[in-house]
Amino acid sequence: MRALRARGDEVVETSLRDPQRAAEVSAGCDAVINLAGAPVSVRWTESAQRAMRTSRVDAPRAFLAALARLDGRPAAYVSASAIGFYGTSRNATFDEESPPGDDVLARLCVAWEATADGAAALGMRVAKVRTGLVLGADGGVLGKLAPLFRAGLGGPIASGRQWCSWIHLDDQLGVYLHALDGMDGILNATAPNPVTNRDFTHALGRALHRPTLFPVPALAAAAILGTGAYILTEGQRVLPARTEATGYRFRHPELDAALRATFTPESPR
Repeated sequence: MRALRARGDEVVETSLRDPQRAAEVSAGCDAVINLAGAPVSVRWTESAQRAMRTSRVDAPRAFLAALARLDGRPAAYVSASAIGFYGTSRNATFDEESPPGDDVLARLCVAWEATADGAAALGMRVAKVRTGLVLGADGGVLGKLAPLFRAGLGGPIASGRQWCSWIHLDDQLGVYLHALDGMDGILNATAPNPVTNRDFTHALGRALHRPTLFPVPALAAAAILGTGAYILTEGQRVLPARTEATGYRFRHPELDAALRATFTPESPR
């Protein structure tokens, strides 16, 4: 919100928990950015998976149906998505042209994006931002990892050879603004230099001046996330080919510098 207001945009916040109210609030706006989605970094119980789908598929579908009954529809609809769309792989490299995977998260992302495409039938320009692991000091993946690393308990997950496709929070916001300002279709919100989990671990240890001596077994990841642990133990190498081709320039393309910026209090946000 701060990034939008800083450049002079007027921001109206609403929630898809009430799709009809959200549609009424959105009517007359220039664009909608839909960031709704229940957390995936939790244990994947049946109820958690239902919440993931309801928040990403059912609620946006109800919102667009309500918006269809109103005048003054926004001109653009920018939807969050995730690189989980591509599935996992130890060897493949994915970009915006790659087909979807066939695991639980990939199927959820396909349905999520198909719902977003419904905005095109209402005459709206549609952009979908597939985000990787976001590096921000106040939450996300670092919110879970940094306390462990600061305690000297950090280490690679499973083999450490799986790919980690990351993005600094500044660039995640930048890609959303890029989408808002005229892009359509798919944009990968991942830095152009993904790394293995082992390299990510060592870089985080360097940034926090802590050792990285304690590997995390795959069984430990499964104890935390249940069936969703494969996201951490398998990984995926995702490149922002179209994002860069459409003119976006990353502020933080290299991991070490991105982590230093994340943990520097005066880092621009």
